[in-house]
Amino acid sequence: MPTENRLIADLARMANGALGTLTGIRQEIEVRVKEQVERILARMDLVRREEFDAVAAMASKARAAQEALEARVAVLEARLAAHGAAGPRPAPRRVMRPRAAARKPRPPQPL
Repeated sequence: MPTENRLIADLARMANGALGTLTGIRQEIEVRVKEQVERILARMDLVRREEFDAVAAMASKARAAQEALEARVAVLEARLAAHGAAGPRPAPRRVMRPRAAARKPRPPQPL
């Protein structure tokens, strides 16, 4: 019986050591895979989450400002329509004046 217990104890010790070794190997593999993925992502020139969130916030703010301006334009157009304006006023006609006589080019001056 004592030999069986010793055999079982040796097997348990070997299994425990193998399990510890496998855990260490697994951690090493995870570290290597993570490093490789980070290298690949760095070469892909991707946008970081913080940059994306900042641009998304700017776009949201710009969209809100655009909607506010659209509302103001609608109010102003309604006021114009209520005052009887028939639409945009035509631009004043531009009077074409004759050009002055062509100037003679100046001769180059010595240095």
